[in-house]
Amino acid sequence: MTPAERGKIIKEARISKKMSQSEVAGNFITRNMLSQIESGKATPSVKTLEYLASVLDIPVSAYTQGDEEEPAVISGAEKLVRVKMLFLEGSYSEAQELIGENDEHGAFYDELTAISAKCCYHLAESLAEENTVKAVEYAKQAAELSERGIYADRQLKTDALKLLNLLAEKLSKYYAGLISEI
Repeated sequence: MTPAERGKIIKEARISKKMSQSEVAGNFITRNMLSQIESGKATPSVKTLEYLASVLDIPVSAYTQGDEEEPAVISGAEKLVRVKMLFLEGSYSEAQELIGENDEHGAFYDELTAISAKCCYHLAESLAEENTVKAVEYAKQAAELSERGIYADRQLKTDALKLLNLLAEKLSKYYAGLISEI
């Protein structure tokens, strides 16, 4: 792993935990050193990597491994960073799969729930024409998730409910057509 890749992981974990560089550095390293590590200009010692891992809740292996297989268990911060990247890439199904059962007591519950709600909405929109029943499931889940946590999103709930209404009308017309054919 390059110093720039390692620095990116550390910085994203710090930002996802809403910590300043000074808070992460503490009394162990200087804020300037952390800045250099995050930018890839400095390579931290093993002891510094262990310290950062403990502060940021990231396994040391997350930024010391090369091209090895990914660890079977990932930390909350690492999971959040990966989910965000998948969401930004438009890989909503993969993001949902990684979120899985979001632990209500986890440190990143609110963030993961908010992203999950948005993923469900996008999936519902994309499936509206080809798989209305699955789209309904996703829209319903988006509406439910959009109410949870500190990032509750009323607009997303409204949009999900509007989409549910459109899907219900579509299904109603479909079933009415089936009945009239009998």
